[in-house]
Amino acid sequence: MQVKVVEGDLLDQDVDVIVNAWNRNIIPWWLLLPQGVSGAIKKRGGTGPFKELAKHGPMPLGSAVLTSAGKLPFKGIIHVAGINMFWRASEQSIRDSVRNAIKVAEGNGFQSIAFPLIGAGSGSFNQEKAKQIMLDVLQKLESSLQVTVVIFKRA
Repeated sequence: MQVKVVEGDLLDQDVDVIVNAWNRNIIPWWLLLPQGVSGAIKKRGGTGPFKELAKHGPMPLGSAVLTSAGKLPFKGIIHVAGINMFWRASEQSIRDSVRNAIKVAEGNGFQSIAFPLIGAGSGSFNQEKAKQIMLDVLQKLESSLQVTVVIFKRA
């Protein structure tokens, strides 16, 4: 697996699929004011992916669901349940989210994937620690995917 870490905007990456660090999908998407990655996806990609995601119902913590990319130029969006009902991420939810997102990407034949720092936004997890956990998981996985971990930086 090729893994690189870059600073920038997740939505500007040249990859097949991106990961949206989401919640457990229990509260209807239209009641939420998406922030961070989710807010950017909704603003630039429309509400289509979130409407699709709602049809999947509640997601177990750390699970991953694939939807279309809406108006974004990707082949899809993998939404991971990285935070619990109290809007908090844990080391385990981050590890499971990364593993399950990779599994979904491979299962759908994608060649490249970009991740935000899972849990480091609304999940209130330490950014550096989230990055280290994600890189630890990715280094232990066998995959031919090209992986980009994006640390958000405003242009």
